[in-house]
Amino acid sequence: MLLFATLTDFLHIRFLDVLDILLVALLIYEMYTLLKGTAAINILLGIASIFILWRVVKAFEMELLTEILGAFISVGFIALIIVFQPELRRFLLLLGTPTFIHRNGPRFLFWKFAYRDAPTDIDPIIQACRRMALSKTGALIVMARHNQLDEFTETGELIDAKISAQLIENIFFKNSPLHDGALIIVDNKMKAARSILPVSANPDLPSHMGLRHRAAVGLTERSDAIAIIVSEQTGKISYSMKGKIYPNVEPAQLKQVLEREFQLEG
Repeated sequence: MLLFATLTDFLHIRFLDVLDILLVALLIYEMYTLLKGTAAINILLGIASIFILWRVVKAFEMELLTEILGAFISVGFIALIIVFQPELRRFLLLLGTPTFIHRNGPRFLFWKFAYRDAPTDIDPIIQACRRMALSKTGALIVMARHNQLDEFTETGELIDAKISAQLIENIFFKNSPLHDGALIIVDNKMKAARSILPVSANPDLPSHMGLRHRAAVGLTERSDAIAIIVSEQTGKISYSMKGKIYPNVEPAQLKQVLEREFQLEG
């Protein structure tokens, strides 16, 4: 009886305990949704690992490690503000947007799951790149993956159009008002054109690479997107992924890469 009473007291859960767990789970889920597909998610996982390690060494009464990790945890909040400043700014901007509740109202807790209606239509992109390479038309095309790249699409002109080779070529036509900047493709739609991307400061990049190539690398350093570049000077096609540049690829090679990275995800 004593054991049963002890277990009953141990398993006693109040409604507020359940609410507390759900709110923490919601906070973690929303934080993951905000950071997924970015380099910041790795930093967040690292911080979580340090916190778990701190709890473990504290449970085993390892005083020296507990003191060291505890000192790190104590200033962790300030470090989080510094490291995640762009993400926190984006989150606060979303909260302050009048349409935030309207857009996110139907989503309660985890009832909204990410899905794709169909694999990304790659053929029109390859066709447009091949033609622009022949005509030496400079282009920068970004294909989003898990990260929706909202902070970058908002800097350009929203299109929300079906992927079309002719439309891609018209966007990057030299006299087009949309040819500067990047075309961003999200969820099998051309989401925005003339978008501004961050330029990589990587000193190892070849000096002859222009702003399009550096912007492509800069974006893929910060997200899981793939960026395609057509050089205006040489007509060569390159692509960037995970902060690396792969120059002078043939359209057939590029198609294989995109099929592997996108169609197999569906």
